[in-house]
Amino acid sequence: MNKVHISKMTGKLQGLQAISTNTTTNKFCNKMNKSNNIDVICKHCYSHSMLNTYRKNMQNALQRNSDALSLEELQDNDIPIINQLYMRFNAHGELINEMHIKNLFKICFKNPRVNFALWTKRKDIVIQYINKIGTKPSNLKLIFSNSIINTIVEPPVYFDSTFNNVDSDNMKDKQNCTGQKCIDCLLCYTHNKTKHIIEAVKINGRAINR
Repeated sequence: MNKVHISKMTGKLQGLQAISTNTTTNKFCNKMNKSNNIDVICKHCYSHSMLNTYRKNMQNALQRNSDALSLEELQDNDIPIINQLYMRFNAHGELINEMHIKNLFKICFKNPRVNFALWTKRKDIVIQYINKIGTKPSNLKLIFSNSIINTIVEPPVYFDSTFNNVDSDNMKDKQNCTGQKCIDCLLCYTHNKTKHIIEAVKINGRAINR
């Protein structure tokens, strides 16, 4: 059995693959999902909704990834060889600790022809680890996932862009993530000049009015 599980994505992410972890056991995710702040996007988390209902059967595979990536350093023969041009980290889940980001970097370094993209709210883990090792993989795009709806933030140090959610009737002229399949857009997966990716708040793939 491969130590790292790779998922084939569906819906908006159809055509892509991802290395994800278990949202439902992530302490950071659970804390954010239960926030008292109505403007925290994590209160509308698609992953929590899916993994606790119609995709509950995914939890075991994602938990194996949580354990494999966060508990110990991957050995060379545990690192998957990826035959894809684009790969997503954290389609489900969030960074758990420094070991997690270390192992994701190792996957990037072993697969230099693959374009990886990592969405994370844990800029603390990312910045601390890059400061420690002095570099980040050139084939990794770091996207800071902004937790507060209807705000647009600048990329933190080392990050290439930010992903921001707004109410569907807000900043309509600035929304540039508007429902197309990611594989047909690739704004988040390629290095480009776009610093702010903006999408309407969605539940089950549909924009909502809160």
